[in-house]
Amino acid sequence: MENPPTIILFDGHCNLCNGFVQFILKRDRAARFRFAPLASAAAARECARLGAPAPATAEPDSVIVIADGRILERSDASLAIAARLPFPWPIFGVFRLVPRGLRDWAYRLIARNRYRWFGKSDICLMPTPELRARFLE
Repeated sequence: MENPPTIILFDGHCNLCNGFVQFILKRDRAARFRFAPLASAAAARECARLGAPAPATAEPDSVIVIADGRILERSDASLAIAARLPFPWPIFGVFRLVPRGLRDWAYRLIARNRYRWFGKSDICLMPTPELRARFLE
């Protein structure tokens, strides 16, 4: 039996987040990841499937990863993504040795300033026809 895909819910208006999705797409040759904007019906549906509330869409502050029947946020989500990418990215797992509070503090600092530092788009990422199947609808 094949493992279900890892789902990444991201801020579709954030240039940093869109760049991160593009980064993953280029490296995920096995197509292990599926994507959806946090503000989408697909994101709400996936969270509801696990009994979790829909992501806050007014001011999304975290990438969310749904993997192995669990919902991961902030630094845990980022490290789970790195662990599923090909070498050398799993090496970032060494940051699991850093206490979660400290990792999440750094994550929140970047998340709080991401629009100022990287910009904001008025439209969500539009995948190419070849990549459309990797995005949940």
